Amino acid sequence: MISLNKYMDHTVLKAETTEGDVKKLCKEAKEFGFYAVCVNSCYVALAKKELKDTDVKIASVVGFPLGAAYTAAKVAETEIAVSEGANEIDMVLSIGALKERRYDYVLKDIKAVTEAAKSGGAAVKVILETCLLTDEEIVKACMLAKDAGAAFVKTSTGFSTGGATAYHVRLMKTTVGDSMLVKASGGIRDKTKALEMIEAGADRIGASASVEICK
Repeated sequence: MISLNKYMDHTVLKAETTEGDVKKLCKEAKEFGFYAVCVNSCYVALAKKELKDTDVKIASVVGFPLGAAYTAAKVAETEIAVSEGANEIDMVLSIGALKERRYDYVLKDIKAVTEAAKSGGAAVKVILETCLLTDEEIVKACMLAKDAGAAFVKTSTGFSTGGATAYHVRLMKTTVGDSMLVKASGGIRDKTKALEMIEAGADRIGASASVEICK
């Protein structure tokens, strides 16, 4: 029997998120023993305070949700988030550049963030936004993320036209094998869907419905 709790990145990323929402998120993460919370970068310091003396990790999104920021802006956001306590960085890759096959740009963009994160001891998850990509583009994005030194590839922001699918998780896991981990996120709202993602190869689940999934 799989214990889902330690798979969960308990997430709150909506524009209307308040400090109260982040405090509630952290309280639930402690209560249910989730692996991490995932927050916008401006809430990392608050999450750090709320999770003091616990083993719950803090993931901060970067370049979220479009991935279209300057690389330097992504690096600066990463450096600040890590300095304030982020253990993991969930960055959105430059989707337009990938689709134009500007692979050097995509590689350098991811690598700059991974190097900034690693200098502070944080791991990087690269959000691909699989609903916008062809299978060929997903495979290429996975390889670029691997070459750039990222620890994870991640399916989705949850803010585009679709979320995680078992098909895409399986494709990503087949591509990276044991060299990287896979995070499934976006539209995972019940235990059945979460288990489907894990069976397909997901090592981590990102969800705002983590409590409902694990109850």
